[in-house]
Order: sequence, then structure tokens, then C-alpha cells
Amino acid sequence: MVPQIEFPKHNFSISRLVYGIWRLHEDPLGATVERIYEKIQTCLNFGIDTFDHADIYGDFENEERFGRVLEKHPSLKSKIKIITKCGIQVPGSKFPTKHYNTSKEHIRYSVERSLHKLKVDVLDVVLIHRPDPLMDPYEMSEVFDAIIKEGKVKHFGVSNFTTTQFQMLQSVYDRPLITNQVEFSLFCTEPLFDGTFDQAIQFGFHPMVWSPTAGGRIFSPKTDTETQTLQKLQVFAKEKGCSADQILYSWFLNHPAGLIPVLGTNDLKRIQSAAECFSYPLTRVEWFTLLEVARGREVA
Repeated sequence: MVPQIEFPKHNFSISRLVYGIWRLHEDPLGATVERIYEKIQTCLNFGIDTFDHADIYGDFENEERFGRVLEKHPSLKSKIKIITKCGIQVPGSKFPTKHYNTSKEHIRYSVERSLHKLKVDVLDVVLIHRPDPLMDPYEMSEVFDAIIKEGKVKHFGVSNFTTTQFQMLQSVYDRPLITNQVEFSLFCTEPLFDGTFDQAIQFGFHPMVWSPTAGGRIFSPKTDTETQTLQKLQVFAKEKGCSADQILYSWFLNHPAGLIPVLGTNDLKRIQSAAECFSYPLTRVEWFTLLEVARGREVA
């Protein structure tokens, strides 16, 4: 079973693995109410009770697809935790240029829209999806507080923020930001060295990690380095009597910041497999071995 990870400053916890809704609409078996319900139940069966959304996922429709399931099975609402994101504006009939909007009006509008689409009365977590060069931390702090006091959102956080952007917003926001969700994988290791994870420990939050399989590249290698990385995962898997993906997800568990990988698979068996990674801990040497192979060099 996937354990819970505590956020002590928030009196809140989520599952140590989170199920991501990014590719919900790409499921080859469809995105019907029945199919999505099957995935939610599979997650819950293995202790994954937290679901990661964003308003733009599925061409702005995946929240609504998920909401239809909650409307038909309202008892699920008390069993799950919902994270969603806002702030990205994609080009279309309304806007000719992709841009970011972190104004208080847009944040409030996005929260109301997500509540409506998801068919819930409160969102557990809302993240600002991307840092906005024009963001006003005082304005953002003001609307965060107002929405929390209205009981529509429990916690706010950010996604893809640099350490200075995180610190700027936190410096004027009285409540602790709950997380910074960032890209991190064996092929994208910058958060280990650019201060992102150091800051998480300093501020006492757990980073969420998107694209932990590097968009699937780890299991569908195209370069020599990617092939060697998969081969090393397979060697460790054979030694421990498990699968390569379980070794990969176990790799994330070693970091003291308490990383929370977001699963992106539509395959029920892969959800189960990932959930069992906690049974196969890695040693420090094994952890560094995978880092070295994936980066193509030893640590300095």
C-alpha cells in the first residue's frame, strides 16, 4: 500500500504517489465515466488517494470528465484529495498568444470553474501552474487568503517555480505554500543541484515531481545513455526480484525532501506496479549508480 506523507505545517497529508490526470483523455480504452471510475478505484485499492489536475489538461476538459465520475459516484468525494492548477492561457479564439495570468481575477475565476467542473465544494490544493513574469505576489497573496477564508480551497502552492520566485511569493504570503511541483527524473536532475530541493527542506515542504519517467523515455530509450540507464534499472530489478519501474519509483524515495512522484500512466497494471515500489528500497550506492549512468558522468 502507498503510505501517506504528512505536511505538518498544514495539518494535511496526501498519498506518497499521486495519480496524474494529464493524459486521461489519451487512454486507448477511452475516457468514459466507467473507465475513469475503474482507474480511481484501482488507485484507492493501492492507497493512492490524491489526484493531480490542471485546468488546461485534455484541452480544458479532463476536470469535467473526472467530475462526471464524482457526480455519478458522490461517495468518492470523501475518499479522495484533489489538486489542480491554473494560470496558463493557451492560444485560441480568445487569445492569439500563449501567456500566463496570475491576476486575482483570473485565479478566482479558475477556482470557481474547477469547482464547477469537478463537482466538488472545495479543492484540497490549487497550484499556480507556471511562474508569470508579471505576477504580483501581493495580489496573489490577497486572493489566496480570501479564497481560503471562503472555504473554496484548503491550500495554495506553486509549480515550476525557481527558488527565487518561490521565495518572493512566500515572503509576502502569511501561510506556508504547500509545495512546488517540478519536473524531475533520471534525465532531468537539475532540482538536485539548483537549490530547488534544498529549499524544500529549508521551508519544510515536500516537492511534487512531474514526468518521473521522463515522458516514457526511460522505458523506450533512443540514445546510448537512455539504453544504459534502462539496463541498469533492469539489473537492480533482477537482483531484488521486482520490475524496472519499481526500481525507478523507489529511486525517488531516497531524497530527504520527501519527493512525491506523479504517475502518468493509463495502464491499471502499471499503477499497481508503481504502488509496490516501497517494498524495494535502494541503498545509497545504488541510488548514486543510477544517477551516474543517467547523467553519463560520476558526481564531482
